[in-house]
Amino acid sequence: MKVFLSWSGDRSREVAKLLDYWVKCVVQASRPWISTSGIDSGSIWFNQISSELQDTTFGIICLTKENKEAPWILFEAGALAKGLASSRVCTFLIDVQTKDIRDPLAQFNHTLPNPESMWKLISTLNGSLPEPNRLDVAILKGVFETYWPQFEAKFAAILKTYPETTVVEPRKQEDILTEILESTRGLERRMREIENTRSDNNSFRHVFPRAVNGDSVVVGDMWTQAREPDLNEVVSLVRSMQAKGTPRGAIVELLVAQLGVSIKKAEDLITLALRKKQRPSDDGQPAN
Repeated sequence: MKVFLSWSGDRSREVAKLLDYWVKCVVQASRPWISTSGIDSGSIWFNQISSELQDTTFGIICLTKENKEAPWILFEAGALAKGLASSRVCTFLIDVQTKDIRDPLAQFNHTLPNPESMWKLISTLNGSLPEPNRLDVAILKGVFETYWPQFEAKFAAILKTYPETTVVEPRKQEDILTEILESTRGLERRMREIENTRSDNNSFRHVFPRAVNGDSVVVGDMWTQAREPDLNEVVSLVRSMQAKGTPRGAIVELLVAQLGVSIKKAEDLITLALRKKQRPSDDGQPAN
């Protein structure tokens, strides 16, 4: 019976190597497979791992705080779940708690590094073997108790030798979008302040020279152009994407990108207006 050991990161790799050795000691008919030693020299690693996943009977996913949402872990977990019953795929929680695991990994059975949980894992492995290869429960229990102290000591040594990596949680797309919206509102407030500081209410619409193809532009029109077409266009596009069933995450990414463009245009406008305000007039005084 092949047991695929999935890992990502130094701590997870070392625990997977420990399981590779220890599981074979307790359930002798099992054949754990780990990519650190199971890939032949010269093989294309992705192809061989994909092949091993297809030929697997049981899967153990070694999870840490560092890798619990790593793309490679999720890829292997998905491949295991596709080919095996969920009861034959489990996570091994190295330094995380069950409550910390999100979907899709939350759908699997979780194993903790304690004797009660590990005994359940070993019993499940033994029960997955063809009947002629299964150990009697009493014999299996005796073997487990013989090798458990060894596992416990080596597991503790790994945690000490490979300290956990500080994990920086990725920012949520909604948080990024909120920040950009707040920045846009801030730019609008700054533009209103610039308008209010001018003595002539209509002077903000005076023509200011700008080095764009040698032409002049109307600042008030620029501000309108910096907002309305982009926002109207993106609203129309979002509605179209929603009608087509586009995932929410993709729509948020579009909004983030489009608002970033609008902010850049607004920043250019503010820079232009401030330069005009600071430019000396004909009598040598700053323009009002």
